[in-house]
Amino acid sequence: MSTFLQKNDRFEIALNPQSKRIHNITLAKSVLETFYNRVREENIEVQRLEYTPYERQVIASYLDEAAGSDFGNILRDIVNDRDTGGFTIGVEGVTDCTSEYVIFSTAIAHLVGISNFDSMTGKYYARFTVRDTDDSDSYLRQAYRLFTLHTDGTFVSEPTDWLLMMKMVEENAVGGESRLLHLDDWAELEKFTSSPLGSHKFQYIAPPSKNVQEEVQRQLFFNKNNRPCICFIDQFAYPGTIEEAQFLKSLSQSMESDKSVVELELPVGNLVVLNNEFWLHGRAAFEKNPNLNRELLRQRGRFYE
Repeated sequence: MSTFLQKNDRFEIALNPQSKRIHNITLAKSVLETFYNRVREENIEVQRLEYTPYERQVIASYLDEAAGSDFGNILRDIVNDRDTGGFTIGVEGVTDCTSEYVIFSTAIAHLVGISNFDSMTGKYYARFTVRDTDDSDSYLRQAYRLFTLHTDGTFVSEPTDWLLMMKMVEENAVGGESRLLHLDDWAELEKFTSSPLGSHKFQYIAPPSKNVQEEVQRQLFFNKNNRPCICFIDQFAYPGTIEEAQFLKSLSQSMESDKSVVELELPVGNLVVLNNEFWLHGRAAFEKNPNLNRELLRQRGRFYE
């Protein structure tokens, strides 16, 4: 049983019905209204958060104060907890303005840590759409393909400790669920970590759309607190031998077929935060629809020291 479960007059923490490893956090509407009112009174808009980095932490403190009961520390503890490492939370219908979704996600992110620069958009976050047609150079926006399980930050040298994904807009969408796998639930984890290639440093090269020119070498499995963690994405790995390529393909296929993969339901206005070192994520394919429209927001970053 999770040690984080609790309920007070400002928020409730329960287990997600789809996974005992993910917490559902429900903020009282009064907390969200207090938070948004303070942000509005100070005229803090998204552009201000983009241009003035410390404002991101300032609004995080406003949400922390409104929620009380050591709220920010609880979020950090959950994401750092190996047995869980993830939570969902949302705006509870208090607003349907996507700019205010960005503000809320920024506050949550900066209670957890510091957002990294996102080279794809040139900001500290990324907003991207998935529609019926797409001509991009990765599976991120391709609606009708399985977006395979991976971790973020594989092709950059800076640490990517956590990941936040928020559903901004969803129209005419069937399918496309977030697919998640906790490393400790993967049946063949030991098989791949014990292989000599498990500790190999693979080369990662990002496609042009990511706006990242560096080539990095990242170790596939690594230990933290004597527990295995992973850094992997199939699309951008450049193995040096046929043996390495076959190993990565069998690893990916093993994870994709694992019975513990969760297809998470996430309503519009809600977000999920995951520890990026032991949670893998991907996306199920959508059903074909010419009017499909989904917009997601992404933030990813490092923990506070």
